[in-house]
Amino acid sequence: MDTVRFPALIAQLYDVVAELEAMFQRPFTPDGHMVGSIGEALAKHYYGLTLTPCSTKGCDATLGDKRIEIKATQGASVAFRCAPEHLLVLKLHRDGTFDEIYNGDGARVWATIAHKPMPMNGQLSVSISALKRLNDTVVDNERIPRII
Repeated sequence: MDTVRFPALIAQLYDVVAELEAMFQRPFTPDGHMVGSIGEALAKHYYGLTLTPCSTKGCDATLGDKRIEIKATQGASVAFRCAPEHLLVLKLHRDGTFDEIYNGDGARVWATIAHKPMPMNGQLSVSISALKRLNDTVVDNERIPRII
């Protein structure tokens, strides 16, 4: 992977979004599959993960025998259909950078939402602020190390 070109392409994507928003005075925020795929690509690149086939339930990537769910967002929350083994949550920025919001045991996060009634869409959500608080409880040897 081209370590210079990849971040530049993500920044270019958001430059196009900004230009469209200015042109039409409407939001053109990337969402859904695009944001998820950007997050998975960032995780592969910056953490050295191996991506699993698309739509693998509860697992977007692996590192050795560790199964990892990757969640990317531009908003205030992320949603889950099931309890992940390990969870990596990234907050995307328009300049192609990201903040690591949570990197640790998925059961810790799932335990905070599993008691809630399942919404009609089949996804339980958790706020970014709650994930940041939980991330403060993760010990370093539990985290997936960033390689870039």
